[in-house]
Order: sequence, then structure tokens, then C-alpha cells
Amino acid sequence: MNVEEAIRTRRSIGKVKEDPVPRELVERVIEAAVWAPNHHHTEPWKFVVLIGEGRSRLGRAYAEIVAETMAGPEHTDEEREQRRLREEAKARRAPVVIAPVRVPSASPKAIAEEDRAAVHAAVQNLLLAAHESGLGAVWRTGDQLNHPAVKRELGLGDAEEVVGFVYIGYPDMTAPAGRRTPGTEKTVWLEA
Repeated sequence: MNVEEAIRTRRSIGKVKEDPVPRELVERVIEAAVWAPNHHHTEPWKFVVLIGEGRSRLGRAYAEIVAETMAGPEHTDEEREQRRLREEAKARRAPVVIAPVRVPSASPKAIAEEDRAAVHAAVQNLLLAAHESGLGAVWRTGDQLNHPAVKRELGLGDAEEVVGFVYIGYPDMTAPAGRRTPGTEKTVWLEA
């Protein structure tokens, strides 16, 4: 598949099979990610891959966040337990969970916002490579990304920043049709 076809046909695939994904294929999509553009060649990323029981680490972090956010008397023990189980299950939505992480650069030329954008570009490369390889993937974000429990379970330093979780597996759903507003309707040309 050529790059334009990959861009136009890639979709977020939130429902995947539990079939294991070969390590070589995961390494291949990460290799595509590291070729993202990055100003001053800072390569401001690393990728934490959770497979098998390793996904439980993310589940534990989610459970800790639930305990923290639902600690008040307005929640029953049953409500807390149901929410904890739902949150822990999120870590097992796919056989592979990749946490792309922005790693602060030691370069004096590095700008955090540029490095964050570079990691986002790396995620796009990863998603396109997964699609081209026949895998389904979805990039999820949210308030929990950089909670101390998540960082601790992933072995991250305080200054490192999770930019999302990419759930990857073999698709177990039909990709939805794509629709975009044409670029011509989103473009302003300044010629003078």
C-alpha cells in the first residue's frame, strides 16, 4: 500500500482480537515511529510496550486512580468495585499496549513543545505502519496519562510524559468509512 492510501484508509480500530501479535511486528511499527521528524534531531521518545501480564501494570494504575477519585462517601463500595473492574479491563482491550513517551532532551536547543509534537508525529507513523501491516490500532489519551500511578507502573521519571496509549491487535471489526472536509475548504492562500 502506498503512503497516500495508508493515510486515507487508516481508521481507529477499537475492537481487536486477543491473538498475540509477533514481537517482530511490534518492533517494525516502532521502527517506523522513530523515523518521525524531530527538530534538532533530539529523538525525544521512547516506547513502553505492555503485553501479556505486563498489561496488568496499567490496570493497577487505573485501579489506583479509581480508588483515589472515588474515595468519598458519595460512592458505595459496590460502585467503586464495579468502576475498578471496568478501569482494570481497559488495560486488556488489546494484546499490545504501547505507551509513547516524550523524554526531555539534554540539548540546549530542544523546545518541549517541538519535542511533544515530534512524539505525536511518531505516533502517526506507528499507526500508519500498523495499518499497513494488517493490524488494528487506536490511540487513546485522557487525564490519566501522566498520573503518578501510571508513571510509576511504567517506570517513568517525573519529567517524562506519556502522550497516549496505542492499543494494537488484529482487527475484530470492520473499519468505519472515512469522511473528511476537502483540504481546499480548510486552506487559505496568501499570495500578496
